[in-house]
Amino acid sequence: MFPILLLLFIFVPIIEIALFIQVGDLLGLWTTIGLVLITAFVGASLVRSQGLQTLRTVQGRLNQGELPAQEIFEGVMLAVAGVLLLTPGFMTDAFGMLVLLPAPRGIIAKYLMSKMVVKSVGGAG
Repeated sequence: MFPILLLLFIFVPIIEIALFIQVGDLLGLWTTIGLVLITAFVGASLVRSQGLQTLRTVQGRLNQGELPAQEIFEGVMLAVAGVLLLTPGFMTDAFGMLVLLPAPRGIIAKYLMSKMVVKSVGGAG
């Protein structure tokens, strides 16, 4: 796990810098800065609206006596999407926007849930 994180912390900034240079060269400095700021504001707004929708879904499932496991995963993923969108960079914005879309988010949540190991603790009796 540590080597993967190390590679991410090394290569993601390098890729982002390269993308900034390419986009800046193509569109100009101020347009590039504007795009970064716009994606941050739009991303924050989308995270807020999607987060509220997920919260309503969680409340509905709880009211029906169901465990909203997938919705909880999706809520965590929305928080990650928010961090990605608020982080300056085009690659992180692309991943953040992908996670914001309900269909990919649901697929990713189901995949992560299938990889989780749940341990139950025996009760009295």
